[in-house]
Amino acid sequence: MTAPDPIAFSFLGLTVRWYGILIATALILALLLAVRRSRKAGLSEDDVVDFFLFMIPAIIVGARLYYVIFEWPYYAANPGEIIAVWNGGLAIHGGIIAGVIVGILFCRKRKISFFTLADTVIPGLPLGQAIGRWGNFFNQEAHGVETDLPWAITVMDPVKGLIRVHPTFLYESIWDLATFVVLLVYEKKGKKDDGELLFLYLILYSIGRFFIEGLRTDSLMFFGLRMAQLISIALIAVGIGGLVYLKRKRAASN
Repeated sequence: MTAPDPIAFSFLGLTVRWYGILIATALILALLLAVRRSRKAGLSEDDVVDFFLFMIPAIIVGARLYYVIFEWPYYAANPGEIIAVWNGGLAIHGGIIAGVIVGILFCRKRKISFFTLADTVIPGLPLGQAIGRWGNFFNQEAHGVETDLPWAITVMDPVKGLIRVHPTFLYESIWDLATFVVLLVYEKKGKKDDGELLFLYLILYSIGRFFIEGLRTDSLMFFGLRMAQLISIALIAVGIGGLVYLKRKRAASN
């Protein structure tokens, strides 16, 4: 599997990259899914659409800021690249943090339940991630270590030339899609309280990300440790703690 041209097409001097097309597609599908789910959750479609209008720029800025902070030596020397998100470099953990902050503030302003809104929009997140990860394929980034497995992809290494590596973007895309399916099944079969889908997502996504991150060669590092793995452990703990909190809260109210 060889990576194609990252540029989808050019029009009137404007270059459109597959990375941008896939991210935009992911956001649109997540919005449409959330709007469709809003009535069942007792939320107005306007509230969901308004939330996305605030959330989308916030998660893009948050995801980019997170990435730039941990790659600061490069961006300090190349400040013009800081806004070049079309070249890649969006860290999902930064986007999640920004999305949660915006969600809390938005819900306080609109006087609606944060957990209700979170469970309405959260299934769209792993679905969007499953799509967006293919942007890494077109950009030849977020891949893993060398391997001779049949499904390896070929990338250009600046030292070794063409090498075959683990398609970690594909592993995460599959895991995200599976997470999306599990959330919907759990909602139908086992959900009892608002907030459960949010916390279950944090657990499931983080488990997959922890192990997949161990194969990557471009991890953001923090004192020699893979930052994504540290965040994944923290989010698993938050997810478990959140589910325990909701269960105890339900038991206390019965």
